[in-house]
Amino acid sequence: MPKAEIEIIYADDSILVINKPSGVSVTRDRSGEVELVHMLAKQLGPQICSTLRLVHRLDKHTSGVMLLAKNAEAQTELSSYFGRKLIKKTYLALVTGPVHGREGTIDEPLANSSKKPGTMCIDRKRGKEALTKWKLLADFGPISLLAVYPLTGRTHQIRVHLHAVGLPLLIDPLYGNPKPFYLSTFKTDYRLGKGQTERPLIDRLTLHAYQLSIANRKSKIANEFVACLDKKFAATIKMLAKHNTKQLDAFVNPDDFSKIMNGQELS
Repeated sequence: MPKAEIEIIYADDSILVINKPSGVSVTRDRSGEVELVHMLAKQLGPQICSTLRLVHRLDKHTSGVMLLAKNAEAQTELSSYFGRKLIKKTYLALVTGPVHGREGTIDEPLANSSKKPGTMCIDRKRGKEALTKWKLLADFGPISLLAVYPLTGRTHQIRVHLHAVGLPLLIDPLYGNPKPFYLSTFKTDYRLGKGQTERPLIDRLTLHAYQLSIANRKSKIANEFVACLDKKFAATIKMLAKHNTKQLDAFVNPDDFSKIMNGQELS
């Protein structure tokens, strides 16, 4: 459970935008750990948090930008925006496997898995429509960085879709590799000093909700929100950029590296 305060990206009379840490559940789960709103109550005060209303969710182990309504009117308005697809979400995903092309679309219906409770699967007979677009940001060799755009909001959609096309997340305990990622597995000449023990670069789900855009919102003050990467996720991208054969040329658009490191909007 993260000990640091949750980052507040933006707040006004109608909405609260946060950077949800990995490992924090949006609703109460079986772990018994404190969920998101209770954490915010300790930070912002129970009076404020008693009015907060969910309009969308992130998986417990997915980090990133999340939007909450501060009253019923805002909840109705934002839910309408989601329903009319006026909210665009951009995720960053570190994946493994060969990437074919610069972009792609995954159109596969999803349903609850009958073989593995708590997971989703592609099911063309009883599944619900699920559509995901992706774009290659950087090709580091065996690992790539993608921008991913879910056009529907099914549970575990990005994780299942990417796995289905041979691009599983670098770390995903449910749908792929559960093991931490070490620089020594990527950097061929990696050497440890005497008596040192290598620590993993990252040991969490390699999926981050980076950017959220709201179209035609009544308040024109702020409609574009970016959630900076946590230290480990950012450090992993830095090391991958530094130690691949092409270095920063691994990025399709070289400017994207500095934008991501500085928490700036991606086009």
